[in-house]
Formats: sequence, structure tokens, C-alpha cells
Amino acid sequence: MAVVNVDQDFMHRIENALDQIRPYLEADGGNVKVLEVTDEMVLKLELLGACGTCPMSAMTLKAGVEQSVLKAVPEIKAVEAVNATPLG
Repeated sequence: MAVVNVDQDFMHRIENALDQIRPYLEADGGNVKVLEVTDEMVLKLELLGACGTCPMSAMTLKAGVEQSVLKAVPEIKAVEAVNATPLG
């Protein structure tokens, strides 16, 4: 993994939070990949598989993925996907 500005324990906590939501993403043919944690504590993800093209990906990101991460890793301020399909 190319995430460089966080320690392994921090990354482990993020991955554990994502693992809580992954079965739901995988059931619909998708997944997420951690790309980076910015200096502003924004977690940047790539949506994989069906999640990358799903018109509901922004909703899934906010309602599912972000909530899971923020609950488990309160240091994270926001979760963004570099390739989410915009709502609207």
C-alpha cells in the first residue's frame, strides 16, 4: 500500500473499519482501495468494480463507507472517493 503519512496501527484501524462494510460492497460486485490520508486527515479511496460506475456510489460512500470509518477512526475528518459518480 502506498499510503505513507500514517503509521501501520492507524492504517490497520482504517482497514478494519472498511472490512466492516466490504461484504456489502462485494455483494454488489464492488470494493474500495485506500489511496492516501491527506495532511488534513481526509481519507481518499478508489471505488473498485461495480462501485466505480454505480450511480449510487456517492450515496454509498457517504452513508456506508464514511460512517463506518468515522465511527472507528475519529481522527479522520472526511472520506472522499477519487472516482465517485456525482449525485444528481
